[in-house]
Amino acid sequence: MTSIKLLATDFEVYGRVQGVFFRKYTQQEATKLGLKGWCMNTSSGTVKGVIEGDVNKVADMKRWLQTTGSPQSRIDKAEFTNERQINSFTYDSFKIKR
Repeated sequence: MTSIKLLATDFEVYGRVQGVFFRKYTQQEATKLGLKGWCMNTSSGTVKGVIEGDVNKVADMKRWLQTTGSPQSRIDKAEFTNERQINSFTYDSFKIKR
């Protein structure tokens, strides 16, 4: 039995986040942190997705999504919803959905 708490949260990032490699950088950052889930562009110009992983790494990723993003992006705000504790991963990696 592991004592690592797994957390999952949905996210949506607003601002200039399409056409600036935001999803690619999000995937790289999530993979670096050992997180799983996905992200995709929305028709309303945002990027949304799900992140799952160690509670501290999820916190790091949330901070990254709120403040860093890709070099050319401009983040107006990041919203996190439906945060929940999970017993095991739902996804096997972090993917970009098209």
